[in-house]
Amino acid sequence: MEEYFRARFGREPGVVASAPGRVNLMGEHTDYNGGHALPTAISQRTTVALAPRRDRRATVHTALGDRSHAFTLGEEIRRNAWSDYVEGCTWALRRDGFAIAGFEATIASTVPAGSGLSSSAALEVGLLRAMREAFALPLDDVALARLAHDAESIFVGAHVGTMDQMAASLADERTALFLDTRTLAFERVAIPASVDLVVLDSGVRHAIAGGDYNHRRAECEDAARRLGVSALCDVPLADLDRLATLPASLARRVRHVVTEHARVRDAVAALHAGDAERLGQLFLTSHASQRDDYQVSVPEVDCLVELGWEDPDVYGARLTGGGFGGSVVMVARPGTAARVAARAGAAYTRAMGRTATALVPLTS
Repeated sequence: MEEYFRARFGREPGVVASAPGRVNLMGEHTDYNGGHALPTAISQRTTVALAPRRDRRATVHTALGDRSHAFTLGEEIRRNAWSDYVEGCTWALRRDGFAIAGFEATIASTVPAGSGLSSSAALEVGLLRAMREAFALPLDDVALARLAHDAESIFVGAHVGTMDQMAASLADERTALFLDTRTLAFERVAIPASVDLVVLDSGVRHAIAGGDYNHRRAECEDAARRLGVSALCDVPLADLDRLATLPASLARRVRHVVTEHARVRDAVAALHAGDAERLGQLFLTSHASQRDDYQVSVPEVDCLVELGWEDPDVYGARLTGGGFGGSVVMVARPGTAARVAARAGAAYTRAMGRTATALVPLTS
C-alpha cells in the first residue's frame, strides 16, 4: 500500500490502517429494529494509506476502478458515488467538533462490493482509523463505529443499523460479536472447533443505499407505530398473535424480525455448547424467514443455500447481509470447508450460469 501511495502522491504516507469486512452469523435486519446481531470478521480488508496536508483539501485515490476524487473539508456534498463514504466520514468528524485538516489518501480493498459483507463499513472504519492516528483524535472503537454509522446512514442516506460498523471496528475472525445494537454492549463468543464456516459470494450485487433496503426499514417503522412499540424487537415472541391486526405484508416483516431476534440468542447458546447441528438448524429457519417473510432473497442466493442443504457435510446455510443479492454463509463439518465451497460453486455454475466466489472464514 505504501508503494501505491508513493506512486500516486510522490511522498510517503503518514499512516496505514485497515478494517475487515464481516459475515453475519445471525440477526439479519434486527439491528435497525433495536435488537441483537451476531457478526464475525472475515480476512478480506479495506486498507487506507494517508498523509495529512496543511490546508483543507482532501484527495483520495481508490484502486477500485483506478478513480480519484478531491474535495474541500467543510464543503462535503452527496454525489451518489463511492466518494460519498469518504466525504461522509469527514462530515461526521467535523460535525462532532474533531480537529482535522486536509489529506491525501489511497484506498484498496479485498472486500467485494455489493456482496453483503459490509464493504462500505470496512471503508468507513478503515478511513476513520487512519484519520484517528494521523490527527491524534480521541476516539475509542465504539465512538469510531458510531461516526462511521452516521456517515453512512445520515450523509450517504443508506438507513442501515449499527451492526456493520461495530463489526468492522470491533470484530475478529476467532470470535463472533454478540451485539446489542440498541446499547452497543457486546460480548465475544468463541467460534468452536466443531464447525467450519463457508462464505460464498453469489455474484449478484446489491446496493444498500438503494430503495429496496430503505423500503424494508420504512415498513418496520410503520409496523412499530401500529403496534405501539418503539422498535420491533420490543415485541415478545409470545405476542405474535398481535400480527393479525396488521396488513399481511407488515405482519410478515414483523414475524421475521421477532423470530430472528430470538434466533440470535439461540445461536449464541449453540456456539457456547459447540452444537453444530443446532446452529445449522437455526441457519435453515433464518433463511426461510428471510426468503418468505422478509422477502429479501433472490433465486441465485436460494440456489446456493439449497446446495448447502443438500451437502452431507453442511449443517445449515443462510443468506447473510442485507439481501437482494450478496452472499451465503454455511456451517459445515470441521475440515470440510474448502471441499464444500468447491462442490457448491461447481453446482451453482451448472444451475445458474454464474460463478460463486469462496471467501473466508474457511476454517479447515
